[in-house]
Amino acid sequence: MTRYSAWSVFKNGLSGHKNWGRAWRDPEPKTEYDVVIVGAGLHGLATAYYLAKNHGVKNIAVVEKGWLGGGNAGRNTTIVRSNYMMPGNRDFYEHSLELWENLSHDLNYNVMFSQRSHISLLHTPAARDGAARRYNTMRLTGTDAEIWDLDTLKREVPHLNYNSARFPIMGAAVQRRAGSARHDAVAWGYARGADQHGVDIIQNCEVTGVTREGGKVTSLETSRGTIKAGKVGFAVAGNSSRLWSMAGLGKLPIETHKLQAFVSEPLKPLLDQVVVFGVGGAHFYISQSDKGGMVFGGDLDWYKSYAQRGNLPIVQDVAECATSIMPCLGRVRLLRHWSGVMDMSMDGAPFICKTPVDNLYLNAGWNYGGFKASPASGWHFADLIANDRAGRKIEHFNLQRFERGVNIDERGAGPDPKLHG
Repeated sequence: MTRYSAWSVFKNGLSGHKNWGRAWRDPEPKTEYDVVIVGAGLHGLATAYYLAKNHGVKNIAVVEKGWLGGGNAGRNTTIVRSNYMMPGNRDFYEHSLELWENLSHDLNYNVMFSQRSHISLLHTPAARDGAARRYNTMRLTGTDAEIWDLDTLKREVPHLNYNSARFPIMGAAVQRRAGSARHDAVAWGYARGADQHGVDIIQNCEVTGVTREGGKVTSLETSRGTIKAGKVGFAVAGNSSRLWSMAGLGKLPIETHKLQAFVSEPLKPLLDQVVVFGVGGAHFYISQSDKGGMVFGGDLDWYKSYAQRGNLPIVQDVAECATSIMPCLGRVRLLRHWSGVMDMSMDGAPFICKTPVDNLYLNAGWNYGGFKASPASGWHFADLIANDRAGRKIEHFNLQRFERGVNIDERGAGPDPKLHG
């Protein structure tokens, strides 16, 4: 397979770019694999890539009911950050950010990662004090963090509503190494990298049943036939409960909700950073894509659903937040909006863990944070599957934490899956 480089671009340019090979194969499923990952989103593809690259596992399949990257991978606002404070979160997300910083080189594919800063607006003295505590903890543990006063914020982001905002802006908490990436490019990069290591990526292959014998999963029933597996990993986001039930394991401690995202018509360069705020019951985040569209989102739809469709009350809520914080967007037209299916855990933290079935492994419960976690999620899920034990950075992300009452409640909002970010 072609290695991308300036020379390969020049060489193929001589033929009008008509001789590029496929980025990845479209194989028929084999009857048996050493490892089968269910879900060809970012987490599933990253897991397969690191299983092959880091652990030398050769006979791997990734099965996907639709097309590669057609779920939450392509339905998010692409924010990457590691501004976490709680033990169990801090090291994991910092590792993920470190992987992001070298991901394009590692995959030989431009994932368009832009470290443009993540700016959390502060509206009250209490919010400023809370951010100072969080960001001081980050600095003490090796993560970059800054608190900006109002004058600094005005210089860096001049287009915010500093004069008549419903919630006056007092400053901001900032992580400069954070930013955004191109969601499709990340999926394609991981798919191409996994394929180069021999991973079979099988699209349009829906899992319809899980066969267990002797306390282990022996095979998966799919729309393309029976596939035997030595080990199975679930990485299917909001559909985790469905697969969990197929495996005969009862209920997961998650709820599935919809989260909508939006993009406007293209504009001239306006916003160089990712800007976030949450106050007075509102929750909002916005950045500008390389194409010029304003990409933004807000709260979940407040009812449980597996649908990938949005609804108008959230459109209104997010539009009000956008015009409140950036009045200059008032006459900008909304180009499109869509919905991802979120698996919301009770404490806002994920699961990367073994299950009660010996050879079945779970990657789920990512709440709002699945995109930024993709590299570390795949890295550590692959390590778990290959070595059958959780590494230090994910030892807290297990199902047993709820039995012990050891929640990883980053936001401090209590046991309500709709409230965690």
